[in-house]
Amino acid sequence: MLRSMASHPAVVERLARLAPDQRAAATAPPGPILCVAPAGSGKTTTLVARIAWLVDEGVDPGQIAAISFNRKAAVELAERLEVALEPLGRPTGAVRVRTFHALGLEILREAGEPTAPLLDREAVLRTALPDTTPAERRRLDTIISRLKLDLGVEATAVAADPEAGPLARAFVAYEQAIAEAGGLDFDDLVVRSTRLLETEPPVLASWRARCAHLLVDEAQDLDRSQLRMALLLAAPANRIFLVGDDDQSIYGWRLADVRRLLALAETSLPGLRRVDLVTNYRCPAAVISRAVRLIEGNRERFDKRIAARPDAPGAVILAPLTADDADRCHAVLRSWVAAPGGPGGPRGGGDDTFGILTRTNRELLPAVVAALARDVPFRATGLELPVESPLVDGLLHAAAGGSGWARSPLVALTALRPDAGEEARPILAALLAWAPAYPDLAALAAAIADVRARLARLRRDDAALTLATAHATKGLEFDHVAVVDMDDGRFPSARSIADAEDPRRALEEERRLAYVAWTRARRSLTLVYDPDAPSVFLREAFEPWELEPAA
Repeated sequence: MLRSMASHPAVVERLARLAPDQRAAATAPPGPILCVAPAGSGKTTTLVARIAWLVDEGVDPGQIAAISFNRKAAVELAERLEVALEPLGRPTGAVRVRTFHALGLEILREAGEPTAPLLDREAVLRTALPDTTPAERRRLDTIISRLKLDLGVEATAVAADPEAGPLARAFVAYEQAIAEAGGLDFDDLVVRSTRLLETEPPVLASWRARCAHLLVDEAQDLDRSQLRMALLLAAPANRIFLVGDDDQSIYGWRLADVRRLLALAETSLPGLRRVDLVTNYRCPAAVISRAVRLIEGNRERFDKRIAARPDAPGAVILAPLTADDADRCHAVLRSWVAAPGGPGGPRGGGDDTFGILTRTNRELLPAVVAALARDVPFRATGLELPVESPLVDGLLHAAAGGSGWARSPLVALTALRPDAGEEARPILAALLAWAPAYPDLAALAAAIADVRARLARLRRDDAALTLATAHATKGLEFDHVAVVDMDDGRFPSARSIADAEDPRRALEEERRLAYVAWTRARRSLTLVYDPDAPSVFLREAFEPWELEPAA
């Protein structure tokens, strides 16, 4: 029987640093527990403290497993655990910290199951279904994951159905290509390892012993198969500690469903005890009050209290601008660069960090243009710019053809339209948009070379300024945040809602996405919008008179 208080001085001191709600969660008696952890509430700090407390109370670290949603979070948790457990004399890696996919890989390898090659779905789809477009392959990617992870469908059953439709047949062709290659894809790491646990009792018993105390982070983001694996490993003792926030469930397109978290006690874990972290230590009080007012518009959420820390200064800045996106981003950067510690150098000349956030990657491009124009270093992880594509060079050379580089770029590039392939079309469209400003292809090519050189100089991992979508900032925070597309039809995305099977639920996920974006801010939050068409989310979080431009 574990005590509620620690004995080792290092653990006692660690628990003493926690707020009362964090300490209560960290030392809650083992059992099925859901720790509801709002943005900025210190969930990782609480997880680390709980594991240290368990070890201090005599639990073998080899019987503790922590599962994080992605590799970056797993690395951070492992590093922090190493520091926390070192005073207890525990070696590095004593506690198993994995992602679901890494744990699945480990389970399969130990059982002698084939785990290679790990195949890229896009590459397999290109080979198995060569006539599909990139858009069709993106749709198939989601459908294949839904069939595997959500529905547990096997290709043999689909192949035996004489009435199988084209999407089902595409799934069969994809799975046959996987089988012929003798490998598996990313989803198979979870699907196959879970199936192995279900069908091989000795394997299940072995892994249950190593997961006798199971901690699962970002529980709101789990798909059906990941939750199934976690619950299978935790049973029958159910010493499982799930940490999640229903208000930050933003990955519906990855098959997360907030209803799984909300219904855990009724559907999966009878006797589940809920403990809440209630204080957002990250954001200014002004940001929290508006973000809470926004998210309370959702019906699918826990009833909860979210409070600011007592000393939480900072501001929400409403910026009604009718300018285009590039000018909006220029305005934001101008205000930041002019302030002390603005983002003018690798670390902005100070310690402050800055984030320009948008709903989509496409809407980030004007922010890149503004950063280049103002010579501000920036980071934009995973953002591929049209000018960086190697297809640009091929299109320019094709346009020059036999007539040389003195040709009009607009005329020469327009002539390529009928022969441009699916991948080249968006790049060609970007070149055509740039073309009218240049007298000939040589000038356009020189301008592109100049932009590439500036990108190579300004795009850097140590920049104070980050350009990212709201989805990509989950788990991140910045001193100053600007969300530059809070317009009607853009955020929330009218297209995402119109295309959704359930528009009401899609709107709620968009609202959660806005909540995530707003709560990245540590000191200031700037919301940029069209004063003639402010987002419905602004109208929910603010009074009408607050959104009117200053006279």
